[in-house]
Amino acid sequence: MTVFPGGDEANESWAAGDRDQEQLPFSALLEDSAEDLYENAPCGYVSTLMDGRIAKVNGTLLKWLGYRREDLIGHKQFSDLLTIGGRLYHETHFSPLLRMQGEVNGIALELKTANGSRLPVLVTSTIKQDSDGEPLLVRTTLLDAQDRRTYERELLRAREQAERERERVQRLAETLQRTLIPPTLQPVPGSDVAAHYHFASSDEVGGDFYDLFPLAAGRWGFFMGDVRGKGADAAVVTSLARYTLRAAAVSDPVPATVLANLNTALNQQPQEDEPPFCTVIFGLLTPQGGDGGFHIVLAGGGHPPALLLRADGRADHVPTPGGQLVGVVPDAQFATATVSLGPGDTLLLYTDGLTEARTSDSGERYGDDALLDFARVLAPTSAPEAVEALTVLLDSFGEGLDDDTALLAISVPPAGR
Repeated sequence: MTVFPGGDEANESWAAGDRDQEQLPFSALLEDSAEDLYENAPCGYVSTLMDGRIAKVNGTLLKWLGYRREDLIGHKQFSDLLTIGGRLYHETHFSPLLRMQGEVNGIALELKTANGSRLPVLVTSTIKQDSDGEPLLVRTTLLDAQDRRTYERELLRAREQAERERERVQRLAETLQRTLIPPTLQPVPGSDVAAHYHFASSDEVGGDFYDLFPLAAGRWGFFMGDVRGKGADAAVVTSLARYTLRAAAVSDPVPATVLANLNTALNQQPQEDEPPFCTVIFGLLTPQGGDGGFHIVLAGGGHPPALLLRADGRADHVPTPGGQLVGVVPDAQFATATVSLGPGDTLLLYTDGLTEARTSDSGERYGDDALLDFARVLAPTSAPEAVEALTVLLDSFGEGLDDDTALLAISVPPAGR
């Protein structure tokens, strides 16, 4: 309290004036009439008889609708104030539910104003009963929902725009992904080939890639790789890797040299936080005489080893130990392995999405050993059969398969086929 010069008497007088000022709002509330509160409430009120005829309406609702009181009382039913759709809903749902429950809360309807425009409202109705429990009239409260309706429409527009943008991104990702993997593989005379690509996400471009293409002198080149990361950055590296491998193989098809050329190309790319790198396995397929089949030289750059499924039912990895990731260091070294693919044999290449798939809620991974056991049960087989069986295996992982996975298989038909 402020203290004024002039002694206690002056200060007491000032304090009394303060209390009088504080009491003024409360006095105004006490003098406010119930009729005025009803008429000028911030919401609309309407009371109807049990047959729906309007018996009482407040000034707020009249102002919203643009009607005079005498236009409504005794002349219109509450349903007459609704749009056609609202009237149907009122008669088939709202009114029966009200009679059954005695009250209905927060129903969204639209009123027709005198000038023909629409007013969205939230409607709450209760039935007033007499002392014997018989219904007398219906009391309805209406809240202006224009701001809410505007918000809902804006929210709907934003959602529809987000869906359109999501569809656009999906189409872009699918189109870009199709440019990074061959839609079909060219047939290699004397062999069967098959491939499959599992997309883990419809929104992002994956980094897995593969190809099979002819070279001079009847030889063929093939490769499979996996770029670090996803999205646009991964797509750039994937595209560079795929076309560099093709060009390098045409120039000099020695597998280790092909990977060395790719390593040089990646090292020359601009680097930000981490250098662009990938795992790759490249193979040179050369027909061999006699009973048919192929001589294969493989070079590995940090990629999971290929699987060789023999005609006699054996299956094992084709290791390329010592092969380094492609693109990490300028002088990377790449290991090679040589195999003979005879009648009834199948060579399988895959990316680590397969072996790193989760097989349980605890996060346990499928793993290299499980894949090898699967291959040993599968052998002997053909390229199409192997890819089909592995596709079924991939589907069995469900949500546990959270990374893109590529499969490429080459087989020689059994003798006499």
